[in-house]
Amino acid sequence: MLEETMIKPGWDAVVTLREITKETLRPFLKMNVAESQQNVVANNAVSIAQAHFEPKAWFRGIYADETPVGFIMLFDDPDEPVYFLWRLMVADEFQGLGYGRKAIAHLVDYVKTRPNATELKVSHVPELPGNPGPFYQKLGFEYTGEEDDGELVMRLKL
Repeated sequence: MLEETMIKPGWDAVVTLREITKETLRPFLKMNVAESQQNVVANNAVSIAQAHFEPKAWFRGIYADETPVGFIMLFDDPDEPVYFLWRLMVADEFQGLGYGRKAIAHLVDYVKTRPNATELKVSHVPELPGNPGPFYQKLGFEYTGEEDDGELVMRLKL
């Protein structure tokens, strides 16, 4: 994905969430997760298409400095106190550098600005290898005991 002349951002990169436009779309469509995660994370093209047909979808590209490194999507319903992290993906070559953790921190900051927000939820399929449960637990999410279509639900109280 990166041109050979570009320097891969490191741990110290500034992570931002930015709107994806027709001018910035291409790198997000080309991103892939690790092979072990392909059954866990939806393809960005599918996520972006779904977002365009769901008025309550809020989605952004994850950047490390000026390099696109991932994608994040939220179900953003200001009439409800519970917000839902719908998608998070960090491209394979950028995993393990803290970008996902930093992106979630930015997302939590955003959700805290939303009307009546009390918690952020996320869900995952527990049986699949590479499931993100331990990652979310390290960020303070706790299992709720709920199950949604075979996925375990976790929450972060705001």
